[in-house]
Amino acid sequence: MTVNLYYFRPFAQPSVLRRLSNSYHLIPLEREGGARPEWELPALMLADAAHDDMARLAKVAPKDETWRVIFLLDGEKAPPAKLDQRVFAVLPRKFPGIVLERTVASACETLRSLEERRRTRHELHDAVSELETLNKIGVALSTERNTDSLLELILTKSREITSCDAGSLYLVEEEPAAGKHLVFRLTQSDSHSVPFRQFTLPIGPGSMAGYAAATGQPLNIKDAYRIRNLPFRHNREFDEKFGYRTKSILVVPMKNQKDEVIGVLQLINAKKHREVKLTSRQVVREEVIPFSKRSQELAASLASQAAVALENNLLYQQIQTLFEGFVKASVKAIEARDPPTSGHSERVAKLTDGLAKAVDRSDSGPYKDVHFTLEELQELKYASLLHDFGKVGVREDVLVKEKKLKPYQLDLIKERFLYMKRGLEAKAYCEKLDYVLRNGNQSYQEFFGQVDVSHSKRFQTLDEFLQHILKANEPTVLPEKTSDKLLEIANWSFEAPSGLSKPLLNTDELKLLSISKGTLDDNEVQQIQSHVIHSFHFLSRIPWTKELENIPEIVRAHHERLNGSGYPYHMKSEQILPQSKMMAIADVFDALTARDRQYKKAVPIAKALDIIGSDVNSQLLDPDLFHLFVDAKIYELTAKD
Repeated sequence: MTVNLYYFRPFAQPSVLRRLSNSYHLIPLEREGGARPEWELPALMLADAAHDDMARLAKVAPKDETWRVIFLLDGEKAPPAKLDQRVFAVLPRKFPGIVLERTVASACETLRSLEERRRTRHELHDAVSELETLNKIGVALSTERNTDSLLELILTKSREITSCDAGSLYLVEEEPAAGKHLVFRLTQSDSHSVPFRQFTLPIGPGSMAGYAAATGQPLNIKDAYRIRNLPFRHNREFDEKFGYRTKSILVVPMKNQKDEVIGVLQLINAKKHREVKLTSRQVVREEVIPFSKRSQELAASLASQAAVALENNLLYQQIQTLFEGFVKASVKAIEARDPPTSGHSERVAKLTDGLAKAVDRSDSGPYKDVHFTLEELQELKYASLLHDFGKVGVREDVLVKEKKLKPYQLDLIKERFLYMKRGLEAKAYCEKLDYVLRNGNQSYQEFFGQVDVSHSKRFQTLDEFLQHILKANEPTVLPEKTSDKLLEIANWSFEAPSGLSKPLLNTDELKLLSISKGTLDDNEVQQIQSHVIHSFHFLSRIPWTKELENIPEIVRAHHERLNGSGYPYHMKSEQILPQSKMMAIADVFDALTARDRQYKKAVPIAKALDIIGSDVNSQLLDPDLFHLFVDAKIYELTAKD
């Protein structure tokens, strides 16, 4: 390590200086005037207290600890107090030369030791700083879930720690027919705006990235224009097009925990000063340096972290895709059991997501402070898609019941009517036969006509009865007259084959046909409502991640109403999550406007909003959320579905 020796000329003993010049780098300073010294440390100053300006020397002295001064005195002056800590020795002006030489040697040894310790401290500090930086980068890499953002982060941090001007990132992809190859996924540059175009490269010696991917070894190239004894050459097309000069290049393979290369980092033009832009070849010559060994080590360390983070990210994406598939399969399972509601869950998810985003944008009202993260929106989406999954636990004949009577019940009634008609026909034939046997053929035509008229009226009555039953069996609101007519029909009876008299409608049939609205009796309504409990129990068994842990609770309350009249838990407004309140509005709206349900007609959007508005006025649904639903025109999101 060279110690620089400064002195003012003329010096008291020039012969000593000549001997010192063999071992030290001597730098003369002008005693009178002269520019401020540009200190090269470590340094030793020889000062003559009798002739040199001590005050000036104190002002221009470097503040660094690797600087010392040897004073020559006559005994008349003392060194300035400001320089006390930097005084290594004080010698008389008249001294043997050997004394000065040995004193200089001792001072230089001290300075070398100080410089070594300082360098060690700096290296330790740099190592700690680099370790902290890598740790921070590692944390950032491990928490980033978006693949594109992760790739940007990897390349950005790689360029930061190596202080380079530009870089590119390649990923290894595999196709069944073509095998593995590199895909150019990202590029960055401080000096130029580079248009991005994705392309592929073979893994092999034809390119730097392909070579690093094939061998698994890094490449550190000092000058891309002077590549020797390697199977590839630098493509100068970009340089020529943009007036650039690619010089130093560092190519680092990204290896996973199995030591497999999953990507390649290519860093270009390490710079002395990070902020300088390489706008000309002259600037490149002055600024660009080779990538140091330390930069290579740091880049390799980061590449290793990046590979793990990227693989974890891809695994996370695969798990998310798998879960998305599970959710979609679950929705299909629901729709398979209840085909008329096909598409309902996806429409509810779309409407609920739109309403949640409208809430997130709102800057007034009770929901102005409610905001949703991307994870919370994803959670709400899954909850909406799975909100009816519990229908798989409801009996199918109840779940898909389109009419009040089950098909076999209506068939029995029809058979009953047909049997009664056949009985009436047989009775008419018996009456006619009995007349002929008693009276012969006298006036039989008149009698036969009377019998036919009488039985025709009964036939007509039975047909009217059956039509009333068929009409009452539809899921429309039951008029009071129809209900009275059903009672009349139930009072009719017929003689069964057993000889017993039985009613045209039994008690259960009358009860079902008398349902005032819809197709379900009280027991069946409870079975349908139990789907919420089934959904909650099913979803509660899934070990959700922290980001999705509220799904069961959101689903649990989507049929609750603000005044406690909902089901199945009769929760009040303060007990219901905002997400559940949003889903409730979306669920009701879609149930009213769905066009694919055979058992009811779709309600026009305007009328559906009026109906929901009535529910809002009745304290069933949240008024503020409904106003957002209307004002943001969320209802239009499914208008074409």
